[in-house]
Amino acid sequence: MLYGALEAGGTKMICAVGNENGQILDQVSIPTTTPEETMPKVIEFFKAKLEAESDDDKMKALGIACFGPVDVRKSSKTYGNILYTPKIPWRNYPMVKTMKEALNIPVGFDTDVNGSLLGEVTWGCAKGLTDAVYFTIGTGIGMGAMSGGNLIHGMLHPETGHIAMSVIPGDEYKGHCPSHGACFEGMASGPAIQDRWGKPGKELADDPAVWDLEAKYIAQALTAVTYMLSPQKIILGGGVMTQAQLFPLIRKYVLENINGYIDTKELRNINSYITPAALNGNQGIMGALKLAEMAAYAEA
Repeated sequence: MLYGALEAGGTKMICAVGNENGQILDQVSIPTTTPEETMPKVIEFFKAKLEAESDDDKMKALGIACFGPVDVRKSSKTYGNILYTPKIPWRNYPMVKTMKEALNIPVGFDTDVNGSLLGEVTWGCAKGLTDAVYFTIGTGIGMGAMSGGNLIHGMLHPETGHIAMSVIPGDEYKGHCPSHGACFEGMASGPAIQDRWGKPGKELADDPAVWDLEAKYIAQALTAVTYMLSPQKIILGGGVMTQAQLFPLIRKYVLENINGYIDTKELRNINSYITPAALNGNQGIMGALKLAEMAAYAEA
C-alpha cells in the first residue's frame, strides 16, 4: 500500500510517500511560512500521488504529524485544527479539513511528537513496547506518550514542556518561556541555552558546565514522567540532544533523583531505558506513515 505522510513543522513541512513497511519512496521539504504560501505546495505534492494510472500506485491515505498545540479530539468541532500556536498565521488553521477536502482520502492526525513516538514504537528503538515516551528538546520542548498501546490525548495532549522546574542552586536565569518563565522549556530549550550563556549550544559543546546544568533540568522532567507514567522506555530527540555528552549525565541524575525508590529491570539497565531516537531523524515522517495506515484501516 502507498501512503502519504506530512510532518508539519514550524520551520518546514516534510511531505513524503511510503509504504506499510515504513519505507520512504519520495520526499520533499517545503518551508513553513504562511498557510496561503505553504499549503498549496503541500497539496500539489500529494495530489500528484493520486493521479497514478494503477490503483496500486495511488496514495490510499494521508497521515499528519503536526506542530501544535492541536485539537486531537475526534468528537470536537475543531478536530484537526492547529490551536493557539505562537506561529500567529497558523492559529485556528483547519489542517485535517483542508487536506481531506483537497485529497478526498482518509486522514490520520496527531501531534508531531506523538508521530515521532509512533515511528519509534513501530520501527525503532521502542518496537514492541506498549508504554513509552518521546521528548523532542530543541527550539521548544514537547513530549509524546503511549500508555497501554494507545497514544495519550485526554482533554488536549501532553504539554510536558511546560511543567515547573525546581531552579538549580546557583542558576540565576529566570527562564525563556513568556508564559511560565522557569518551566522545562523555559529553562532547557535551545533558545534558553543561548539566552543564558550568550551562545547557541553548538558553540558551547566543550563547556562542561553548560551540559551539566542542562542535564539536571532534563533529568527533573524525566524523573517526573517516570513516576507519573511508568514508561518502559524514554526516547530523547531534537537539536539539543545531538550533544551526545548529555546522555550519561541525564542517566546519572535520573538515578540520583529516584534514589532507589523504584527498582525495575529498566532502571537497572539505564543506558537502554533513556536512549536517543533510532530512526536517523525520520521518526516523525515514519510515524506519519503509520498514522495514514491506521486511518485507512479505520475507514475501510
